[in-house]
Amino acid sequence: MNGCLQSGARLFAAVLVVAVGLIGSGAGAAALDDQPRVLVTTLATPITPVVADHVEDGLRDAADGGYAAYVIELDTPGGLVDAMRDIVGDILASPVPVIVYVAPEGARAASAGAVITLAAHVAMMAPGTTIGAATPVGLEGEEVSDKIVNDLAAQAESLAKLRGRDLEFASAMVREGRAVDVDTAVAEGVVDARASSLTDALAAADGQQVTVADERTVVVRTGGADTDRHEMGVFRKLLQFLADPNLAFLLLTLGTLGLIYELATPGAGFAGATGATCLLLALFSLSVLPVNAVGLLLLAVAAGLLVAEVLAPGTAGFGFGGAVVLLLSAVFLFDDAEGVAVDLWAAVPLAVVMFVLVVGVGRVAMRARRAPSVSTGTDVLIGRLVPVKESDGSTGRTFTEGAWWSLRSAGPPLRTGREARVVGIDGLVLVVDPDVPEDDDQADQGAEEPAAPGPAAGDEERGAS
Repeated sequence: MNGCLQSGARLFAAVLVVAVGLIGSGAGAAALDDQPRVLVTTLATPITPVVADHVEDGLRDAADGGYAAYVIELDTPGGLVDAMRDIVGDILASPVPVIVYVAPEGARAASAGAVITLAAHVAMMAPGTTIGAATPVGLEGEEVSDKIVNDLAAQAESLAKLRGRDLEFASAMVREGRAVDVDTAVAEGVVDARASSLTDALAAADGQQVTVADERTVVVRTGGADTDRHEMGVFRKLLQFLADPNLAFLLLTLGTLGLIYELATPGAGFAGATGATCLLLALFSLSVLPVNAVGLLLLAVAAGLLVAEVLAPGTAGFGFGGAVVLLLSAVFLFDDAEGVAVDLWAAVPLAVVMFVLVVGVGRVAMRARRAPSVSTGTDVLIGRLVPVKESDGSTGRTFTEGAWWSLRSAGPPLRTGREARVVGIDGLVLVVDPDVPEDDDQADQGAEEPAAPGPAAGDEERGAS
């Protein structure tokens, strides 16, 4: 009896241990499944429509993938207002909390980047970073109307009020161009905290209550979260690469040079095809950058002067003027106040190289136009020896190059059966010099159709005497 009880007790204990183990493993799996994940992207670039599309895709992936937050590591000098508004609109409509972390050390959230930071549900800054300087300017760097300034200031203030940030700074960064460092930004309530790393930023954001789309209040759960990267694809990186102002200017210059070279020396069309391709790529760059109309006009004038140098080379005046205007177009082509400008250290050497190449192409084209044809056209006859088939003294006829030509002597009378050298062409009449030495006559005898036999050399001597 006691043995049966002991066996039953041992069996019960074993079942209990197994059950506890199963419950523990299930709890561990549940805890593992509850591990938060965040989707992280890095924006160390000017704000362009390409960047806006990338952020839109990232927010959609974060919502569809069940991520706890979408993190933007931001370092930007600014960018286009329209692209900035698109990003702000996507953040406001996001069902997933958005964390903007201005990083790494030394980074900045300037101009459009400052407004995007204000729109974030949670904003953090790394040591040594700055934020602000969001005053809008015109395409030429000039002051814009109060209407435009007030519009952007109102948006910044609205975002600051929505996120509980400092209204005074939001207004000052637009109206006065104010910018502050990380310590001042934290002290004045511009951002939520200072964080030395992404891990610290996620820990600082953990537990904060934020309002996402549809006025829903959620608690941010990012402490110890796993991170997945959401970076631009190859094609989008290429598009963003082409949106670089220096590259856009280079493509415009190379495209113009290719077309000029094709115009000066038409041939297989490689230069023209390359130039057209560069111009098409440049057009995409111009479509996503703040282009100044004056810069485009200067670029057109520079192209005209460079073409003139190729078509009418002289003292290189057109080429020099074209290089100078090309350099001016680099200065005025983009708006540097928005963080988009052509680097003069790249523009000056490019203008010099363009001048040298265009002057060289012009000289080559001029020599090619002036040189007689060696394969086609009537110029091929200049300098040739032709047989005199018929002659009445000053005029005659010859058969050469598969056709009959009229002859006119430029010196002594023509003699039938002899050869004369072509010295010019007057319409369909070959102007010839019949005073050809006998050695030249015999050397070129096989080059033309055999001439009719003439009088013997002795008879000519007797006739001459």
